[in-house]
Amino acid sequence: MPKYVIEREIPGAGNLSPEELTAISQKSCGILREMGPQIQWVESYVTQDKIYCVYIAPNEEAVREHAAKGGFPADRISEVKTKIDPTTAEG
Repeated sequence: MPKYVIEREIPGAGNLSPEELTAISQKSCGILREMGPQIQWVESYVTQDKIYCVYIAPNEEAVREHAAKGGFPADRISEVKTKIDPTTAEG
């Protein structure tokens, strides 16, 4: 199943409290449960003004549906084509 990186522009995201992040996460997980197992949240990275989320989903439309249902921005959705890491250098 395809993997996507979602860029969410959220000014001040890096200043969100642990309680606010918990509430956002709970809302997201609730919507994912409603949508079914075909879409999964893997992890997210919070920077000062953006949150980058990694999802496994059947298509970009499912990612957009999740964002719309949750009221989350999805400013850029990019399908991951491959993954590299330091072991890639080993050939």
